[in-house]
Amino acid sequence: MRKPNLKNLKKQLLARIDTDDLLEVKKVNDLIRLHELDAECDKAIERDGVSIIIENGSQKFIKSHPSLNEKMKINAQKIALEKSIKFKLKSTTTPAAPSTVEGKPKRGSLI
Repeated sequence: MRKPNLKNLKKQLLARIDTDDLLEVKKVNDLIRLHELDAECDKAIERDGVSIIIENGSQKFIKSHPSLNEKMKINAQKIALEKSIKFKLKSTTTPAAPSTVEGKPKRGSLI
């Protein structure tokens, strides 16, 4: 899986918001930071594996990597933040097609 270039992602996000609105700029910066934290969690999981062995005195047990839980929390934060960002709407104008019935112009109703 190819990792996103965060600089390009930030550029694209900033292009889609009103950069005069400081709150929206902060949201984009926070979103980029969450992506960075997510990447750090990925590195820790790749390094240690998805499960780790805990030793407490003579006891040994296996549990999931703590970064997995953090990734879930980060993902929830990213989704909520993405929903709160006010993106500019792209203006796409499509000409309205004339309504027809079997290739013939549609007639008005008598009622």
